[in-house]
Amino acid sequence: MIRYLRRAPIAAERVKQATGPGRADVILRSLGGDISTCSTKCIAFGGRLLVVGFTSGRIPSIQINRVLLKKYRGRRPALGAYRQHDPDRIPQAMAALFDLYARGTVRPVISSNRPLREAAAALEEIASRRSVGKVLLHP
Repeated sequence: MIRYLRRAPIAAERVKQATGPGRADVILRSLGGDISTCSTKCIAFGGRLLVVGFTSGRIPSIQINRVLLKKYRGRRPALGAYRQHDPDRIPQAMAALFDLYARGTVRPVISSNRPLREAAAALEEIASRRSVGKVLLHP
């Protein structure tokens, strides 16, 4: 798994090294900007592009020719939409997610771990984009 690659040329090369000629079947993209172009170049034919945010601040445009050539599917998981249209899927998805965590299949990246009294510093860490991963607060 390749995590948090912020520079597109490096990311493209790392994806090719990790996946070989088959390329990436699933890409989870949260950065936006130039890295999005890399995502569409590295995705496998028929792959899935999961868009969860635009933390780089710049919302990318999609080159429709890559969608047509590679036949990839884009998805944006949105809890609010499921709450409104299909609320029964939320507990199922959470159970599946916690199962993946329990098996060690997914491991959240923790940027910092702070006591609750440092909540202001934690918010500043997030707002300044110094965090990479989750910022945890403990009561």
